[in-house]
Amino acid sequence: MVYLDNAATTYPKPASVAQAVYDFMKDKGANPGRSAHKMSMAAAYEVYACRSAAAEMFNADGPECVAFTLNATHSINMALKGVLYKKGGHVITSDLEHNAVMRPLYKLSERGVRFSKAYVSLDNDDETVAEFERLINNDTVMIACTHASNVCGKILPIKRLGKLCKKYGLKFLVDASQTAGVIKIDMKECGIDYLCMPGHKGLYGPMGTGLLITSEGEKLHTIIEGGTGSNSESYSQPDFMPDRLESGTLNAPGIAGLRAGMRFASKTLSGGIELSEMEYARTLYKSLSQIDGVELYTPLPDDGYVPVISFNIRGVASGELASALDKYGFALRGGLHCSPAAHERFGTLHRGMVRASFGAFNTKRDAIRLSAAVAQLAKQMKK
Repeated sequence: MVYLDNAATTYPKPASVAQAVYDFMKDKGANPGRSAHKMSMAAAYEVYACRSAAAEMFNADGPECVAFTLNATHSINMALKGVLYKKGGHVITSDLEHNAVMRPLYKLSERGVRFSKAYVSLDNDDETVAEFERLINNDTVMIACTHASNVCGKILPIKRLGKLCKKYGLKFLVDASQTAGVIKIDMKECGIDYLCMPGHKGLYGPMGTGLLITSEGEKLHTIIEGGTGSNSESYSQPDFMPDRLESGTLNAPGIAGLRAGMRFASKTLSGGIELSEMEYARTLYKSLSQIDGVELYTPLPDDGYVPVISFNIRGVASGELASALDKYGFALRGGLHCSPAAHERFGTLHRGMVRASFGAFNTKRDAIRLSAAVAQLAKQMKK
């Protein structure tokens, strides 16, 4: 099988990730931060080491700014609802958002929060920034947007949007689901207040892991309260980080695996592996563009994109095409990718798209073989 569904979750994971999870379960399987015996302390050290690695990787103010979550969706909910639940106001997001951003905003709209969707230009970042600025009004409190679209791969100009937030005194939330571990992110350089990400995508960690990185966690309204191992005499949630946002026992084996995945991702970033992935994506795009009946939705991707190519065969439902490609030995995702806002934008809400997304273990040959399979299917499925 040729796996090209890395935007959903990366596969395979590095062997070091599975080994780290196994070693934790075998040798450090106590509850971190809850006891003073040696095994609990060893577990707590593993969690702290991952926290420190994340703070360093994304240039946060310190390890205490890193809260572990279940996934990016969990992180985004904690940040959006933590800021807006009591404050309310107006939020600007993009027209390429995943439901991890859109559904919390719709839920918050029941409490009076308003939001606007900014049009993202696929080839002109000046237009994108101008559109975000145009939507700012006296009630705007935050820009909350994806770093890169999981449907078309377009990277938003977050450094410039961060400067826009600073200019107008707004908070800045970034959903880094498609970029964390894929491209370098510097929170200070980009002016990010809340950086949300999964562990199981570009960081190559296990599912069930995520990060919310913020220096403002102590100000957030909490959406989950419970045991933290600290201030246990009080019925009030601790007011310090990371305990304020981490109630209950953490997924410590997953965090150990995440730490190993982050080491792998850091090495691939420094080694330029993301450039190879983009080369494969461009190879696929060029090949698909030569096939009669294939529909593509973006310009040829450049350094303003992550390695995601979405396409269709004219007149064929995306789910049908993805299933056909599965029989040819290719794992791709069809449908709406949990991003109806993006599909509304591209006019594919009724049929979705087939998405090929490249990871560290793909090769150029994978792109060539996939395009050959699509060419065969385009002939067979022509209507």
